[in-house]
Amino acid sequence: MTDASMQPSGTPPPPAEDVHDLRPPRNQWWDVWDQFKTHKGALAGMIVFISILLFVTAGPWIWAVDPGLIDIRSRNQGSSWAHPMGTDQLGRDILARMMYGGRVSVAVGLVAMLLGLLLGTLIGVLAGYFKPMDGPLMRLTDLFLALPLLPLLLILVTLFRDTLEGMFGQATGVFLLIVFAIAITSWMQTARIVRGDVLALKEREFVLAARSIGTPSRRINTRHILPNVMSPIMVSATLGIATAIITESALSFLGLGFPPDFPTWGRILYDGRDWIEQYPARVVWPGVFISLTVLSVNYIGDGLRDALDPRIRGR
Repeated sequence: MTDASMQPSGTPPPPAEDVHDLRPPRNQWWDVWDQFKTHKGALAGMIVFISILLFVTAGPWIWAVDPGLIDIRSRNQGSSWAHPMGTDQLGRDILARMMYGGRVSVAVGLVAMLLGLLLGTLIGVLAGYFKPMDGPLMRLTDLFLALPLLPLLLILVTLFRDTLEGMFGQATGVFLLIVFAIAITSWMQTARIVRGDVLALKEREFVLAARSIGTPSRRINTRHILPNVMSPIMVSATLGIATAIITESALSFLGLGFPPDFPTWGRILYDGRDWIEQYPARVVWPGVFISLTVLSVNYIGDGLRDALDPRIRGR
């Protein structure tokens, strides 16, 4: 007699195994993306930032005009089909200079942010997890926070510019100097934020359990501490890009950044300051691009903060 015949009449058959239980678990990054999409400002900021990246990277392939080409007969022209953003006092095409200068400004922002983020995260984790190192590292952080940043940047540029230009060339030397100067003066906020989170995390149950079974400190930090401080680190990263772009623009506007034949958005703004009354578009275009880049990056940071925080994800 079969099992089916032994079941009493009227009893429903046992349910089949749910095929959904056999699916692999969903990647947590999809949950992050779902949360990020609900932040309308962050989504708009990402679209604007990607558009700016395409403008400065793919734009020169479409608008193949030499940004350094001097044409005195075409100087100080307004917007036209030949020069959509006009020309400067030397007849150079402003659109081509905006594309080429945007590459430099965005590259400075990204590289300086990465260096400052690595330094700040390293100091924050060491100070928060290892108690003997907390005091010296935090006093070093307070010392850098107490320094006037703009005079310090000016001193670094003045002292080391000629040396680096002689070693690596004019453009590369100035790039390395500005990136290093911005990174060395922008890691402190990241270090303090990461230290505070590490101090709270190292007393949590999962960290204490890992420590009780003899897990090395290096593995605890890489597998348990760092993944849980990614949210403030990503926010610091987006803010670091904005800060680096503004700082580079300020140095170039003061005439201490890249040379005149090496355009950046700050340098274009500096070159147009003497013509602001006659040709205000000279300063409007670089100012608009700097503002849009900084604003979009800040909105992306707000969205990442909400998406990477598991306590509010899904609300």
